[in-house]
Amino acid sequence: MMKIRNHMRLSDKTLNLLKNFCTINQSILFRKGNKLRTISVMKNILAEAEIPEDLPKDFGVYELNKFLTLMSLCQTPEIDFANSGHLLIKDGNRTSKFFFADPNVIVTPPEKEIEFPAADVSFDLSTSDLETLLKAAGVIDAPDLSAIGDGSVIKLVVRDKKNPTSNDFSIVAGETDKTFTCNFKVENIKILPGNYKVTISSKLLSLFSSTKQNLKYYIALEPDSTFE
Repeated sequence: MMKIRNHMRLSDKTLNLLKNFCTINQSILFRKGNKLRTISVMKNILAEAEIPEDLPKDFGVYELNKFLTLMSLCQTPEIDFANSGHLLIKDGNRTSKFFFADPNVIVTPPEKEIEFPAADVSFDLSTSDLETLLKAAGVIDAPDLSAIGDGSVIKLVVRDKKNPTSNDFSIVAGETDKTFTCNFKVENIKILPGNYKVTISSKLLSLFSSTKQNLKYYIALEPDSTFE
């Protein structure tokens, strides 16, 4: 019989993922195993990733930011999962008790894996272009990010699509023989820096995937997106 490991340290990779997931949903239900998944309260962003650790049990954390802050108070925190209703964060002479949350109060992703529909648009997005677009959106107060195909190239544009005289900033992301406008809210692009393969379906769903990071974000498009 395999012995359950009730003590472990979380890697920097896992902690960075959790900090990012906290921007999507302040609560999370950890599942036994090596996969983290979260979904926004509005259910328009779903993220999932593989982590180096193998978690020994299911448990809910209602205020993930407080859990991460407690972890940051220790230099080399170790988590003790031996208790049924709470975990202990230990580091030398420091110990913090953190109680589990009822899973029923946490908005959780569906247990069934997402089957992504047929792709209508795809392009590569570098970490440099991603960071530049988000910085530009902040500079010009642009609430929208659009992937626009004009039958020749794909442009990623940050803008206010409701205001035809608003400032904008664009980057050419690839080539296309299709015509489309895929609209996102900038506030929904809550993804870690990295190089992504972006796949978009006319079913108003997109997938930002990073093979290197074993990381996926499913982000809903805005209803006014168009595909010709």
